[in-house]
Amino acid sequence: MNGEEEERYNKEALDLHERHHGKIEISVKVPMETGDDLSRAYTPGVAAVCQAISTDPSLAYRYTLKGNSIAIVTDGSAVLGLGNIGGTASIPVMEGKAAIFREFAGIDAFPICFERYFPDIVEAIRNIAPVFGGINLEDIAAPRCFEIEEELQDIGIPVMHDDQHGTAITVLAALMNACRVTGKEFEDLCVVISGAGAAGYATARLLSCIGYRQDLCRKVGDIIVCDRQGIIHRERSGLYANKYKFILADETNREGRSGTLTDAVEGADVFIGVSAPGILSADMVRSMNDDPVVFALANPVPEIKPEVARQAGALVIGTGRSDVPNQINNALAFPGVFRGALDARATRISDEMKIAAAHGLAEYLVTPSEDRILPAVTDHGVTRAVADAVIEAAFAYGYGREI
Repeated sequence: MNGEEEERYNKEALDLHERHHGKIEISVKVPMETGDDLSRAYTPGVAAVCQAISTDPSLAYRYTLKGNSIAIVTDGSAVLGLGNIGGTASIPVMEGKAAIFREFAGIDAFPICFERYFPDIVEAIRNIAPVFGGINLEDIAAPRCFEIEEELQDIGIPVMHDDQHGTAITVLAALMNACRVTGKEFEDLCVVISGAGAAGYATARLLSCIGYRQDLCRKVGDIIVCDRQGIIHRERSGLYANKYKFILADETNREGRSGTLTDAVEGADVFIGVSAPGILSADMVRSMNDDPVVFALANPVPEIKPEVARQAGALVIGTGRSDVPNQINNALAFPGVFRGALDARATRISDEMKIAAAHGLAEYLVTPSEDRILPAVTDHGVTRAVADAVIEAAFAYGYGREI
């Protein structure tokens, strides 16, 4: 996208949001026209519904919106490429996520936007959980996002930080299909990940099977993770201050390499960027192994322009953008993951369910190619394929509940 196109989209986006005052609304599903209508939907009839749920709380799934609702929770501390813009400014993004949930998964989702680094966000989420069937954590800065997600796994409904796991699921699916195209063996891949925040950490975990059951997870040959300071390795100072980077140092970079991103990508098979624009050069791509795979997912400006990566020898190139081939976007994963979790009335979104989601997404595309390693984000069939895989895993591993 050139500057002129970007300016046009910006103006059209502002006009669209002003004209509609946002993107979502609440609608009423039952008649509210007569006295009898009100007596059934509200008082006095609604008291019978409340009493039934008071006796058996699981009836909330039968009688209320709970079974098909998601809270999209953020503190606005890491919004898209905009950074720490706060809860109010994050509303348009959360509305957009809600619209995607509704359009592609038929899920009613609502933005819950706290202000920057709200100190009691975990307790607040616990206290709003009764009305929702799941919690989608969104655009919360690392490492706090890891801590929040971990602390909420006991609330009895699915809680998932999409920036972590939605991205990791989609990248795993894309990489499996890229192997089908290139002929590379998944277990032999040397992967470089640029970015050690939420998306980078979760992707490294999934591709290295860190914390996952080894009998369920395929592990790449090796992963080297880079942050702003360069390669993360065991001897690097300061790692003890961040347990998540310490985990990466302990579980990745088998050869103990050090240096910069330039050093990391030399001889690598795959580059996965979840970091910053323009940091991968053509010369760096040329230093990779033959027919390299480049996933430059920084948005809106990727780590390298696709045409530059292609000219430098990359065989499969993906970005997070919708205006070039091979969009690798978590919107391919999260609608189906939550649709499946809600349909299974799951108590959580387990590692087994995440892996199943990745396989469901990858296998949906029967014949991948260099320019099509994942289906289009707008393909409504993707949600059902991912959801079915998640449902099967939920019940197979004891996280589903019969309705």
